[in-house]
Amino acid sequence: MATDVLKSRYWGIAARGLAMGAADVVPGVSGGTIAFITGIYQELLDSLSRIGPQSVKTLFGEGVVAAWRQVNGNFLLALFGGILVSVFSLAKLIGYLLQHYPIVVWGFFFGLILASVFPIVRRVPRWSWRCWLALLTGVLMAILVSEMRPTEIAATPYTLFFSGALAICAMILPGISGSFILLMIGIYPQVIKAVHEIQVAALGWFAGGAICGLLLFSRLLSWLMHRFPSVTLSFLVGILLGSLKIVWPWKLSVDTLPGADHDKLAPALSNVMPDEFAHVSGEPSFVLGAAGAALLAFLLVLLIEWVHGRNVSNISHRS
Repeated sequence: MATDVLKSRYWGIAARGLAMGAADVVPGVSGGTIAFITGIYQELLDSLSRIGPQSVKTLFGEGVVAAWRQVNGNFLLALFGGILVSVFSLAKLIGYLLQHYPIVVWGFFFGLILASVFPIVRRVPRWSWRCWLALLTGVLMAILVSEMRPTEIAATPYTLFFSGALAICAMILPGISGSFILLMIGIYPQVIKAVHEIQVAALGWFAGGAICGLLLFSRLLSWLMHRFPSVTLSFLVGILLGSLKIVWPWKLSVDTLPGADHDKLAPALSNVMPDEFAHVSGEPSFVLGAAGAALLAFLLVLLIEWVHGRNVSNISHRS
């Protein structure tokens, strides 16, 4: 019976990995958001933070099985297996949807991120002036990232390595998308091309950077979550709120806006209201489709939160 429960749990972890991978493919949506609203964020950070010198010592001193248990290996294998399957199988689908139905897709993720704020707010143990300062800092940080203009850099082993480290740090933070960071520094197309064409060398350098960044940053974030939970969660709420600017569905190029400042430091895209988007672009605004997608995402987050709450309650009753 216990074995069946464990198998069922790891299938659920793999499903969360699929959702995280799908989110990470989209420039603007973080897999960390999915991890948080599905209730595995803390376990993910804690499991990753255990990978280090102590686990290596356990490996050589007590064997593979003991080291695997120490780092929660089954959990990490199920989760990252789901992420990899999703990235390699859903990249084309996500790209197709973004190309043909961008406003509806962005509407869905806007609702997803907005709804994700509420479960995190409820988990803040105590609000203080430090929490409000951390929230404001998170908002400003996300807005600052959104104001970056896309650049272009060459895909060398060094740039791929450091891009992987930077992207994976962003991926862990709910609200800041690793793929959005890759897009801003100008290496996103090269990475997607490497995924599609299975360019082993490029993917190897990128993965190496991602692994190093993941192990270092997750350790820091796990320490902050345990030591300063209220302030850290407030900061994450701020990042989520600020990132709504990134995923606002209706955007126009700055050059197309009347009276726009064409300074080279201006952002490449500007958020506009749906009616202005339709007027300037001459394309449908798809307000109903985007609103429906946002509402669907909002309800989906509430459902996930409710299911997670029931599962936690059932486990506590059994124990």
